[in-house]
Amino acid sequence: MKVIGFAGFSGSGKTTLVERLIPALRLRGQRVSVVKHAHHKFDIDHPGKDTRRHREAGAFEVVVASNQRLALMREFEKPGALSVHHLIAELYDGVDWVLVEGFKESDILKIEVWRAVTGKPARYMEDDFVVAIATDSPAQMPHPTTRDVLDLNDSDAVADWLMAHADRFEYDRG
Repeated sequence: MKVIGFAGFSGSGKTTLVERLIPALRLRGQRVSVVKHAHHKFDIDHPGKDTRRHREAGAFEVVVASNQRLALMREFEKPGALSVHHLIAELYDGVDWVLVEGFKESDILKIEVWRAVTGKPARYMEDDFVVAIATDSPAQMPHPTTRDVLDLNDSDAVADWLMAHADRFEYDRG
């Protein structure tokens, strides 16, 4: 499996790029999974549903499955941060690509998503794990770089770049 992160500040376009890359990679015959970092308490089930009732009753884990889908919800007794590696370990082995959104401080190779209009600083100068920058404003990048600069609005070109450099993103589950 190949793992690539997408890091950038809120509003930079990470979610949109990942959303567009999924079908672009699927059209190239790739099976894709996503790991997403959430900053706050979040929920995926609804009040009154069985899974919510089981969690609220105190279940540590609830797995719900049908013939089309599986979901696992796990409650932590104490707040704690899981690394991106913990989450990748939870994924199915038969996937070709894992697109990781967020985890900008992680030690995985990543594409920085940067847009001048956000007014946020770029991080590629400080982060050795940034292998490329996806941007809609290459002329406004704050520092010169030898890293590849990708068109944020051309998900097919980003997918082609990923496929061309796929060996570089092979993940060791070891």
